[in-house]
Parts: sequence; C-alpha cells; structure tokens
Amino acid sequence: MAPTLPPCAAALAPEGGVKVAANFRATAHPQVAAIVHFFEHLAPADLARLHTLYTPEARFKDPFNAVQGVPAIAGIFEHMFKNLNQPRFVVLEAVHQGDRLFLSWDFLFGMKRWQAGEQRIHGGSLLKLAADGRISEHRDYWDAAEELYEKLPAVGALMRWLKRRAAQ
Repeated sequence: MAPTLPPCAAALAPEGGVKVAANFRATAHPQVAAIVHFFEHLAPADLARLHTLYTPEARFKDPFNAVQGVPAIAGIFEHMFKNLNQPRFVVLEAVHQGDRLFLSWDFLFGMKRWQAGEQRIHGGSLLKLAADGRISEHRDYWDAAEELYEKLPAVGALMRWLKRRAAQ
C-alpha cells in the first residue's frame, strides 16, 4: 500500500496541487512529485518554508557540510543563493522505495567571482522520509574534485594534472 499524501505536499506545490517538472519522468506518487517540484523551483523566498519539507531535527550532509536542524539547512541554501548566480536543480530521475528516495540531479549555476559561464555539477541525494512525509535525513553525493575543483581557474589545472598522474 502506497503512503498517503503527506501534509507537507500541499505546501510544496503551487495552488495546493502537485506538479512534476516537464523534464522529469512523471511519477504517480504525489509525495515524490512534491519534493522534486520544491527542489527544482527553489528560490530564496522558499527558505522560510523549509520546515514544510524537513523535520525540525533533520540532518543534511554533502561534501562540504554536515548540519542538523532546519535553520542550519536553510543556512546552506542561503549561502548558495548569496554566492552563486542563478543556482537551480534539475532532477533527472527519482527512485522511491519505502521511506527512501534517491534523486539524480544536475545542479546548474554561475560563479559570481568570475565569468566562467554556466557550470554543471552532477550528483545525487539520498533522502530518508519521516512518517509525515518530510525529510529527516538528506545526504548529497557528488565528486567535488571532478565536478567543482577541476573547473576552477587556478586549482583546476593542478587537479587535472593530479588526475592524469594518478591514472598512469
């Protein structure tokens, strides 16, 4: 039996409805659709609604951060919006089983410090869902060396050289 629509789903999608981005394979599960919609349309104004997406003591971890609680998670997204131009997520695939949801995504952004064009980081998020449908654990997986450091002007050349040397 599929879980019922969580109370947070109506708050995550506009007009109380659940919508899936056009570039995402449609899912019949409204909870998944609501989470995908939230991340794909995340804007600074949405940070005040993170409590509808995350449990109060939710944990978040990525290659640079390990925090707990909605205010700390909001701080990570605030930092993202402050330091990057037009950051956005494009969810490519979702795999949902029980209380686990895995999202494969591309993160697109521009660097505010230099003009390097649009950048893309490919990664994935493993989400553990609480009984009410909100996220209690959020773990992002992506290769910081390949996806970020190699693209930086000064560090990138060194990282590419090290990668070539390690492959020999």
